[in-house]
Amino acid sequence: MEHNNTHSNSQTLTEADFPAMNRFYRANLINSLSGFKSTNLVGTVSSQGIPNLAVFSQVFHLGANPALMGMLVRPDSVPRHTLTNLLETGSFTLNHLRPEFFEAAHQTSANYEGSEFDACGFTPEFSGKLAAPYVRESTVKIGLEFRERVDLAINGTVLVIGAVVEIRFPADCLQPDGYLDLEKAGTVTGSGLDGYHVTQRLARLPYARPERKA
Repeated sequence: MEHNNTHSNSQTLTEADFPAMNRFYRANLINSLSGFKSTNLVGTVSSQGIPNLAVFSQVFHLGANPALMGMLVRPDSVPRHTLTNLLETGSFTLNHLRPEFFEAAHQTSANYEGSEFDACGFTPEFSGKLAAPYVRESTVKIGLEFRERVDLAINGTVLVIGAVVEIRFPADCLQPDGYLDLEKAGTVTGSGLDGYHVTQRLARLPYARPERKA
């Protein structure tokens, strides 16, 4: 079903307009286009045992059986501690942001010499199942084992695929049908490169069938 644009003062840009844009302006614009995104603190540990933490907004579901998740990492033409660590140790964690610490989570994107856990006030938590640490302050946490690396020739980014081997969450957020209520868990979502949002669910809808009218 198509919807008419109700904004009379709409604006159109084409690819011919992109080259003339300031690179930060272009990055903000293009990063906003995909809509709201999952935003996670990615926990890893180096082969020397130093915990690392970085905020990522390019994390997504790949499949339920087997349970797989994907994460895009920027080109590794410069050191990428998250990528290096997970390749060396074979594991990483995803930790949802909460309103209480989204600003500190954003700060993990700075270039620190030591551990971002220490620099940004987070507590590493080890489950014993994975080498990588969780963030104790998070309520929804996913532990993954590295499965595959795919280097994307089109722009040099790296797709990392991980298998979900452990999930931690508040018990009262799990619904009888398996739905995990992220709003109840206090999960913060993101937009663009630096926008953070709390959510309000409109509804859960039944499985769509042709005979069911919208």
